[in-house]
Order: sequence, then C-alpha cells, then structure tokens
Amino acid sequence: QVQLVESGGGLVQPGGSLRLSCAASGRTFSNFGVGWFRQAPGKEREVVAVISRSGVIKNYADSVKGRFTISRDNAKNTVFLQMNSLKAEDTAVYYCAAGTAQTSAADRSYEYWGQGTQVTVSA
Repeated sequence: QVQLVESGGGLVQPGGSLRLSCAASGRTFSNFGVGWFRQAPGKEREVVAVISRSGVIKNYADSVKGRFTISRDNAKNTVFLQMNSLKAEDTAVYYCAAGTAQTSAADRSYEYWGQGTQVTVSA
C-alpha cells in the first residue's frame, strides 16, 4: 500500500556531500516510521538512520553520527538523508523503508522498501 522511490545518489569525492530523498505514495505517510539502510559490496545490509512518525525521534548508526542527518517533510510525503563528510566506506546502495512501528533498527520491522540508490565515494 506504500510505494517508495529513492533519489539523489551519485558519485562524489571524499569529504563531499549528497542529499538522498525518499518519496512516498499510496497511504498517509505520517503513519509510518522510516529507516535508511545501506548495503556495500560483500557486506550485510545495515541500518543507517531511523526517524519516528512525527520526526521527533531520530537515531543513527555510530559510523555516521555527526555526519548524516535524517529528516522528513510529511506534507510532501518525503524523507531525506543529508550526508556530509563522505568517506569511501560510505559507498553502498542506500534504501529507504517504511513501517508501522515508530522506530526500529531491524530491517524486518519495515514492510515497504524502495529500489535503492547508488552512492559511490571515490577520488
């Protein structure tokens, strides 16, 4: 009942910035908590950041704290991930996911997933 489309990925140099967007449609977006996940080549999928339905509660993986910021604009049915000071280790496919729980770091808690957007950090 919810469709998610990520955008904003691309190639960026180390130290650069990107802003990812996750546009939702199909149901009332404010009813869903949202998580950003990523999967790098040869690695397991991992949580990056999560945000509650209202946007008040935000949590981040230790690896991105201080560099990434998750936010949402429920009026526009969109969640963002601002990524600053990017490192080569941030290279991955980034996915957004929505679920009825407020926040969760577990991917099984999210029922709806986008197709992902590639982020490549390289000199």
